[in-house]
Amino acid sequence: MSDAPVRTRVEGRVGHVTLNRPHARNAVTIGLADGLHDALVSLAGGVAVIVVRGAGGTFCAGGDVDEVARLAADGPSALRVLFERFGRACAVVATLPVPVVSVVEGHAMAGGFEFMQASDIALVRDDAVIADNHLAVGQVPGGGGSQRLPRLVGPQRALGHILLGDRLSGRQAVEWGLAYRSAPAEEFEAMVDAVVARLASRDPQAVARTKRLVHEGLRLPLEDGLALETDVVVEHLADGAAERLVRAVRAR
Repeated sequence: MSDAPVRTRVEGRVGHVTLNRPHARNAVTIGLADGLHDALVSLAGGVAVIVVRGAGGTFCAGGDVDEVARLAADGPSALRVLFERFGRACAVVATLPVPVVSVVEGHAMAGGFEFMQASDIALVRDDAVIADNHLAVGQVPGGGGSQRLPRLVGPQRALGHILLGDRLSGRQAVEWGLAYRSAPAEEFEAMVDAVVARLASRDPQAVARTKRLVHEGLRLPLEDGLALETDVVVEHLADGAAERLVRAVRAR
């Protein structure tokens, strides 16, 4: 088994990315951040969906404290590299034409939680432990949590969570709108397999265009987003989807 900080494999139409530092609960280093970014980009052109999970039964515990201390000793410019590289790995998700699914078990803390927020879909075990715990150790979010979380759950709930660092279960993450679905341990893998299989079966052009609409539309005023939707659906239908629609309806 490879000791690289990130491992990949392809099974059919599904690309698998594994954060591979189980001895450190898959804590984020520059190497892991770079590996995650490169894995996502390299897989996206050849699969229908990408699944990201952590080795050793946990997702990701956040930043690696030893690396942070070492970089801090070298000054701000050295520290900046870690946060820029991890931020790049989170941000690239929105630019990819395929859905990126975070499969969360064990802990998703700090940076792990932040990547979960950046993913397109999160599937979580009921007993997962999820939190932005930066403030609990006197730190400030650095992987996008201060910006993505308010947009996902609203500023009141986001700021309360970040400042207090209360831990969420997988079920609570679904209730908050931070995950799509949760399941108990004995049903979790079957649930993941079923959701991923359905995603992989979707028309790739429709998926890519829909994902683009959601991510780009969130940055636009509603009126502009609706205009973009019209442009994209017309483009999609003119690109052969209208014929496929007729065949699908007639085949029922």
